[in-house]
Amino acid sequence: MAQPIPARTPNDWWRSAVIYQVYVRSFADGDGDGTGDLAGVRARLPYLAELGVDALWFSPWYQSPMKDGGYDVADYRAIDPAFGTLAEAEKLIAEARELGIRTIVDIVPNHVSAQHPWWRAALAGGAERELFHVRPGRGDDGELPPNDWTSEFGGPAWTRLPDGQWYLHLFAPEQPDLNWAHPAVRQEHEDILRFWFERGVAGVRIDSAALLAKDPRLPDFVEGRDPHPYVDRDELHDIYRSWRGVADEYGGVFVGEVWLPDSERFARYLRPDELHTAFNFSFLACPWDARRLRTSIDETLAEHAPVGAPATWVLCNHDVTRTVTRYGREDTGFDFATKVFGTPTDLALGTRRARAAALLSLALPGAVYVYQGEELGLPEADIPRDRIQDPMHFRSGGTDPGRDGCRVPLPWAAEAPYAGFGSREEPWLPQPTHWAVYAADQQTEDPGSMLSLYRAAIRIRRATPGFGDGPLTWLPSADGVLAFARDDGLVCVVNLADTPTELDGASRLLLSSGPLDDRGRLPRDTAAWLLR
Repeated sequence: MAQPIPARTPNDWWRSAVIYQVYVRSFADGDGDGTGDLAGVRARLPYLAELGVDALWFSPWYQSPMKDGGYDVADYRAIDPAFGTLAEAEKLIAEARELGIRTIVDIVPNHVSAQHPWWRAALAGGAERELFHVRPGRGDDGELPPNDWTSEFGGPAWTRLPDGQWYLHLFAPEQPDLNWAHPAVRQEHEDILRFWFERGVAGVRIDSAALLAKDPRLPDFVEGRDPHPYVDRDELHDIYRSWRGVADEYGGVFVGEVWLPDSERFARYLRPDELHTAFNFSFLACPWDARRLRTSIDETLAEHAPVGAPATWVLCNHDVTRTVTRYGREDTGFDFATKVFGTPTDLALGTRRARAAALLSLALPGAVYVYQGEELGLPEADIPRDRIQDPMHFRSGGTDPGRDGCRVPLPWAAEAPYAGFGSREEPWLPQPTHWAVYAADQQTEDPGSMLSLYRAAIRIRRATPGFGDGPLTWLPSADGVLAFARDDGLVCVVNLADTPTELDGASRLLLSSGPLDDRGRLPRDTAAWLLR
């Protein structure tokens, strides 16, 4: 077991880290069975080290029936057999540390799998029912749900049990919500945190972090009512203060998935005795528009400043349309509602903008999260309807394509079967027929590839402290151009205007997302890093 380390590393690595998200099922297949696994990740650790990332965030790798891509956890202390074993996870954590790469695991505290021992005991009529939200229904015969809440995946948030009672699930029916008012639930999760910190993980990402606490009265939802019956309730902060005490024993860090429009309430989660960081979704949600991006950046930095927390910058993750596709659409804003079948996409435009966005995000103060495959410039894949597995698709009645399009197995080798994912048979999700053109081995040899751009940018960022956490100063610029200075004379310029923009002739060009024009100007949809 790893020994606890001091509460803070000397350089507070997490404040300016580049963190790579690994969706294990689709990263690399080590045993050839069609599913990504820990053996595949271990084999690709040199690739991740060469990319230059500081840490790996693993989407849930725990034992699970995979009704929601692993976010339905049956056992937090066991690795799903499709991925490997606990011993192999410990080896992976240790091997990554030897390469200077830390590990962050995913915790899903709002709910468990319907195969979790607690829920099985609850169904058998045990006292474990108190650990969930099980209630009698409304109506003459209890035939109506206890309230009108709806699931995040669509449809009602309640399912009736054979004995006539109803149970709450804010996500899929196979994911019963836990009752966080019960002390056993709190104790179990603190024990889980210790279990993984003792195995050497450096941090924990908290899924749906603002949803745990529910109004015990379980009232009907009323738009605008404050407090909300299950989002951002004040009881949450006591939970996370307790968690912070556990993390500080091991020098661990937290990043919360917190979707809140109120910046003041968002910042409360980042007070010094709660979470270290939280995902910034307003930046991800912005269309490719200079004014709106600048507003998002300013608001993000402003909401973090009062609590002294670093911002996080995210372009994509396992739940959203990939950046290349999103930026290649006429409507480049992000909304789950835009995930529709057959949306026209200009991939050349999307790729050009995604390259510029990569340099923009990596130049901003704080930490950056890179979802696997973004460094390869992967677009969203169109999954045949009969191969879709995401419950969002089925809960929508088939109108929403779901999230499988950003979860397609990665291409590693252009000439190998299934683009080198490692499978002897077709992977769990089908790869597009053209996937080999994005293969990592092809991009490694191409200095103009997306992979080469990410490697160069991360290398410069790691070697240049001025691009880490710290102040940002906006510089005068033309309409449609973002220009800002960081410490040590570093400047980032991003041109979103229709015409090329001049660069400071006295500055040295460190890196650009595309070639300058024949007059040395920065073309449209291109970014550059300069040293003054």
